Amino acid sequence: MLRIAIDGPSGSGKSTLAKAVARELGIIYVDTGALYRTVGYYVYSVGADPHDAHLVESLLKNVDIELKYVDGAQRVILNGEDLGDKIRMPEMSMYASAVSSIPAVRAFLLEMQKKMARENSVVMDGRDIGTVIIPDADLKIFLTASNETRAERRTAELICKGVKVNYEDVLADMIERDKNDKNRDIAPAIPAEDAIIFDNSAMTVEESLKEIVRLVNERA
Repeated sequence: MLRIAIDGPSGSGKSTLAKAVARELGIIYVDTGALYRTVGYYVYSVGADPHDAHLVESLLKNVDIELKYVDGAQRVILNGEDLGDKIRMPEMSMYASAVSSIPAVRAFLLEMQKKMARENSVVMDGRDIGTVIIPDADLKIFLTASNETRAERRTAELICKGVKVNYEDVLADMIERDKNDKNRDIAPAIPAEDAIIFDNSAMTVEESLKEIVRLVNERA
């Protein structure tokens, strides 16, 4: 059993790198951020305020989330619907950040994530994987990059998906989300004490992948 935790802020390349690592090692990739985005999407779809903790908690009884893997890729199913890229829209980042600070939402999703890590060799990415979800992971990486690099990456990613965004708005949203995630009372987005801080601002995906695999082999 091999469990790898990759944490870090939005746009640091967590998902891209975690997918590549999982593919290289032949193990399951779990995008935990997609789960919070899915709850955020539901709150958005019913027109509810994501900052209203009591209201959001009352809505959880209507939320059924299932993870499926199609050709090795994770798909999130909400109440029977495959959401695809709907949860990747820019506004979903802010909804995900807001609902992730609500204890009831974190409790709702916690066991699903822990169960995946208990039963499978996994690469999991998110913001509290190494501190909360799998604190005994074999390898913990806290991935980071400059604000400008992260905003450029996210902007390019969204444009490739046909989403009309501009760099300045993405950067502003990213900085705001960073502040919210770092300062929340429940599971703040900070590195685990034994995490390796990995700045990939000047690295390609291939260079980052090679270094992570080296660390895995070294630790395992």
